[in-house]
Amino acid sequence: MKVYRVEPKKPSGATVRPPGSKSITNRALAAAALADGTSTLLRPLRSEDTAAMIGCLRAMGVGIAEEGEDVVVRGGPRPQGGGRLDARASGTTARFATALAVLADGPSVIDGTPRLRQRPIGPLVDALIALGARVEKTGFPPVRVAGGGLPGGSAPMDVSLSSQFLSAALLAAPGAEADVTLLPGPVIVSRPYVTSTLEVMAAFGAEAGWNGDGSVTVRAAGYRPAVYPVEADASAAVYPWTAAAVTGGKATVVGVSPDTSQADIAALEVLEQMGCGATRSPEGITVSGPDRLRGTSADLNHCPDAALALAVAAAFADGPSRFANLANLRIKETDRLAALETELRKIGAEAQTGPDWITVRPGRLRAARIHVYDDHRMAMSFAVAGLALPGTVIENPDCVRKTWPGFFAMLEGL
Repeated sequence: MKVYRVEPKKPSGATVRPPGSKSITNRALAAAALADGTSTLLRPLRSEDTAAMIGCLRAMGVGIAEEGEDVVVRGGPRPQGGGRLDARASGTTARFATALAVLADGPSVIDGTPRLRQRPIGPLVDALIALGARVEKTGFPPVRVAGGGLPGGSAPMDVSLSSQFLSAALLAAPGAEADVTLLPGPVIVSRPYVTSTLEVMAAFGAEAGWNGDGSVTVRAAGYRPAVYPVEADASAAVYPWTAAAVTGGKATVVGVSPDTSQADIAALEVLEQMGCGATRSPEGITVSGPDRLRGTSADLNHCPDAALALAVAAAFADGPSRFANLANLRIKETDRLAALETELRKIGAEAQTGPDWITVRPGRLRAARIHVYDDHRMAMSFAVAGLALPGTVIENPDCVRKTWPGFFAMLEGL
């Protein structure tokens, strides 16, 4: 098995520009694919997840060309039938492709890896059926979509497991035959991601917004082509920030606005609670680590992707930490709560988990060989720990290609 041995180091003012946001890239690809004309995405993410999205769109007849750092998309209001759409291991792609395939002229089957077949999609399927789409009812991929269009109307939607269900339906809704109103339940996991979806849709000319009763309406007015700059990934930015936190060092991230709607910007507030300094400006966001982190408690419902790095950072604190409202971590690339519990214990911390929470109590920390469960965020989070624990080994390091192919080069550059 391929492994990566982390070299210990202390960031001393390094500046990092993370790759383009995965969340924004895949949303922009979807909107551009339905825009009647040519759009250009500036500096989008190039990774396995975005490659999966591009592959599904190409299978539906969308013209996509990579030109230098940019991606040019030649879209249209109705994609073609795509046959088998391979979402690989990307839950985002599976959900977005399912919604877009409803608008296609012909049938599609959305499928992927064995783990993807364990990730839920039922609430999205139910909502699309309620809006008149011809989709075979199922709770998990593969999803069989007949295509033929989306009549529209209104539909309830359960988004207590993932906001991606709502985002997927919203992205397809401008291509419906009539306006679409979606009524999410009272619990919306990772709501900031829905805000990002609406922002991307607006940049491509879609008309959508929240109503006073908590529903959201999208006009069936289509998209317009656009030149769209993709912001750097706040989820990726968490790793250089936590690298500074656990080593007492300093790291600056550029390309992420302090006012971004990206959910994982909330990790900064948690790091500040743990004793870090954080300086925000349009030129960059800098985190300085303290001599010793403090334990803290936080509700991470809005930023679950950041939870892994924050839990690892908590192992270096002077007291216990508890992170809550994280039930959806159990249905990600792996059961992330269970994986964190196991691997944190390997490095000497005491970790306990419940249905939607994790508690981390520091102990006598040590290096370990980390099993990452083919999960890019497990690999990146524990690689950060290795900066302060000489001898840490990360198994299957190539899994970071899912969202940040250059992650280990960045780590070495710190």
